[in-house]
Amino acid sequence: MEYRHLGRSGLKVSRLCLGTMNFGPHTTEPDSFAMMDRALELGLNFFDTANVYGWKLGEGWTEQIVGRWLAQGEGRRDKVVLATKVYGRMGEWPNQSRLSARHIKCACEESLRRLRTDWIDVYQMHHVDRATPWEEIWQAMEQLVGEGKVVYVGSSNFAGWHLAQAQEAARNRNFLGLVSEQSLYNLADRMIELEVIPACEAYGLGLIPWSPLGRGLLAGGLGSAEKGRRADAELKQEVIKFRPKLEAYEALCERMGQQPADVALAWLLHQPVVTSPIIGPRTMEQLDGAMRALSLSLDNDMLKQLDDIFPGPGGTAPEAYAW
Repeated sequence: MEYRHLGRSGLKVSRLCLGTMNFGPHTTEPDSFAMMDRALELGLNFFDTANVYGWKLGEGWTEQIVGRWLAQGEGRRDKVVLATKVYGRMGEWPNQSRLSARHIKCACEESLRRLRTDWIDVYQMHHVDRATPWEEIWQAMEQLVGEGKVVYVGSSNFAGWHLAQAQEAARNRNFLGLVSEQSLYNLADRMIELEVIPACEAYGLGLIPWSPLGRGLLAGGLGSAEKGRRADAELKQEVIKFRPKLEAYEALCERMGQQPADVALAWLLHQPVVTSPIIGPRTMEQLDGAMRALSLSLDNDMLKQLDDIFPGPGGTAPEAYAW
């Protein structure tokens, strides 16, 4: 397994990140345990979760599963770079969501309890909160870092200018600020190339793409599926919308002798700013299959052909839409 620094930090994480969103709703606890053990065997040391995963209000179902796995000991916690998130609604009362200092403090304490750990390696803001000033957010995060409950802070679903705001406010406080941004990024969803990726590069943030397979669209989306994300009715509508591109893409993958999912993951791994795409396996087979992308090399001709099929926004802003 290859490891990279997470942004400008000294923290090293595996080139693939184990996403746990399926743990609980779609993957049983025993199977989730087996996949996390297998991930360590494969060298994956970066695990991503969120307090809202499990989708039972306030329960943190997925965090609880991860916590019970960590509690088995045998060095699990020391080996894992553990990332979770704060923002989502965890109750019906007005201060049980978003990024107020109060909610950040309470949500962190609850995540620590569910995860059965003393610290969170990367505490990520799941979304931007336009109603809370950065002075308040950074004060809360600084306190958690000072108490040893959080080591690094990351963001998710931020725009480029949100990243700039966050980092400049942190710089004024002599605080490290963000070390990573977790964004929607894949061959079919390349909007962040306009401004988010340039901001990550400018501020030294690691990029952690979520949905690297486009919810299954890039994993053989033209084929039928009885379960999993490719069986979703909304995704079937996406297949209709993108059918010409998908036909060209899957034909290219066939000529390469590679699985579409492997090519999509490999393309992300070839992007210089990408640290660790999040894979969200539902089964052990999917976890093992994702490893193939690590050894798949795409030459310049292949990368150009993929760009021709999924051209993205045209580069960085403003050149992508102006002179």
